[in-house]
Amino acid sequence: MRQRIIVCPLIENDNAYLLCKMAAHKGVFPGQWALSGGGTEPGETIEEALRREVSEELGSDLVLDRIQPWTFRDDVRVKTYEDGSKEQIYMIYLIFDCHAANRTITLNDEFEEYAWVRKEELASYDLNEATRFTLRQRGLLE
Repeated sequence: MRQRIIVCPLIENDNAYLLCKMAAHKGVFPGQWALSGGGTEPGETIEEALRREVSEELGSDLVLDRIQPWTFRDDVRVKTYEDGSKEQIYMIYLIFDCHAANRTITLNDEFEEYAWVRKEELASYDLNEATRFTLRQRGLLE
């Protein structure tokens, strides 16, 4: 089984958190709302990986003015690829508490849409299991 280190930003701006809806046809949680993030590449520091993933998935105009390591966890997930093939992966998640200086988002093809969501509205979204766990752990969901 392949192992991946995943960097995952919990991005806040003006008391709202950034959620992204995964593309319906690929990823670990197709069609569900999630936090952005992705795997580290060889030779990258953790912060370089986080900034690269944010830029790739959310656009280069989003400015993170605070990045603070928060927590970590691991689990095994099944990833679905565009061709329909699947792979079981052992994932180590490094989760960061981040603040955005703006809300300028340009999504890549991994996501269908995004939303800035206040704490009291988070439970109304179809959150994937990992995001739900993270938000509960942070005290943002019951």
